[in-house]
Amino acid sequence: MNRCFRMKTVPNREKEIFKVTWIGSIVNFLLLVFKFVAGIVGHSAAMVADAVHSLSDFVTDIVVIVFVRISGKPEDEGHRYGHGKYETLATAIIGLILFFVGVGILYNGARSVVDTVSGKPLAAPSVLALVAAALSIILKEALYRYTIYKSRGLNSQALVANAWHHRSDALSSIGTLVGIGGAICLGERWRILDPLAAIVVSIFIMKVAFQLLKPCVDELLERSLPAETEKRILSIILSYPEVSSPHHLRTRRIGNHIAIEVHIRMDGNTPLVEAHSLASKIEKQLKEEFGADTHIGIHMEPQK
Repeated sequence: MNRCFRMKTVPNREKEIFKVTWIGSIVNFLLLVFKFVAGIVGHSAAMVADAVHSLSDFVTDIVVIVFVRISGKPEDEGHRYGHGKYETLATAIIGLILFFVGVGILYNGARSVVDTVSGKPLAAPSVLALVAAALSIILKEALYRYTIYKSRGLNSQALVANAWHHRSDALSSIGTLVGIGGAICLGERWRILDPLAAIVVSIFIMKVAFQLLKPCVDELLERSLPAETEKRILSIILSYPEVSSPHHLRTRRIGNHIAIEVHIRMDGNTPLVEAHSLASKIEKQLKEEFGADTHIGIHMEPQK
């Protein structure tokens, strides 16, 4: 997930994130209702579990809507760096939900395998449950592709997290489809395919959760931006011949934005007005490169 940050301002970014998330939440709500009905009427424990997974998707949609609205607020007396980390917090919450959903699917799958091996029969699912699983795969993969496409243009961590949650539900439904299809087509002895597939899917879900949580932890621990980003910052600064020896460079992420602090050296006889003007030019170019909301602090020192 390390990448060179080129954060351009996106018009109506918050409104677009809401639009994408609301579309996903409406689909999630309709799908989870259908899954619960199909699971109960179709006598499929796997489909009921899949419906619970879709419910977690719906909950995380609400989390994104609430936290992105907060993160879009301008800076105030209590948040001089803005509210960008609220979006990071939303991403972390989604990652944690994903992880525990994965653990729950793993536990239920393992318990079903143990029960089957012990001789306890699994309930035979109906075609309605199979249709629900297939529909879930199609809709959730479509939501994933739509959301991940939008997240790139909007540069939103929370949308990326939500997109992967859509895909995790699609992957979960693949396991459900295989299990239900095997149980219907191959008979009772093959119903164990359902919990086995669920176990495999749960591992992928927990892996995605880890990939989402790691950058959130890095940001909360004030991890520096990638080396290529810092090299680009230094190259911009050194493009001004009046400046030399940039040092004490400190960088970090603040939600969707970044912060840059750096010390530079200039001729000690430079008038204050000229020095200030030069620092403003550097700041303007850095903001053109990394976004208008980039926080920049430039400390000027006389050359030795």
